[in-house]
Amino acid sequence: MGTPLILLVEDNPDDANLTLRALRLSGIPNETVVTRDGVEALDFLFGAGQFAGRDTGNVPRVILLDLKLPKIDGHEFLRRVRQDTRTCLLPIVVLTASSERRDIIESYLLGANSYIRKPVDYNQFAEALRHFCVFWLKVNESPPAQKPAGASRADLQR
Repeated sequence: MGTPLILLVEDNPDDANLTLRALRLSGIPNETVVTRDGVEALDFLFGAGQFAGRDTGNVPRVILLDLKLPKIDGHEFLRRVRQDTRTCLLPIVVLTASSERRDIIESYLLGANSYIRKPVDYNQFAEALRHFCVFWLKVNESPPAQKPAGASRADLQR
């Protein structure tokens, strides 16, 4: 397997840059693709729009998802990704400033694998992402390769 791919879905350029910097400092080599809204992130996953023709077999090892996004918010993104057999198993980590109980509960109900609140302090944020990288890119065993569009959930279990 090549370098682990991370999909970062973040509309705030400052937050995206801080996240990219913290990921680089984690010491784990990775390619990070940044999308700025839910539509762009779905296009990346499904090889549509500006990502038409992209090899959709190269799936992210993990998706870092902000909740407060333009066009399609993080919860709707989760809903759509979990409904499609090609992407329903992808690990999705919500990375957001929201500590609202309803956001946490809805994220988990929609299939988030983890919920990380962005610390205000950069050093705490960098440390949280270092732990994230170790777990999701080194310790966690990724799901098997995606199934074709026509596959059923039963097919995924075979």
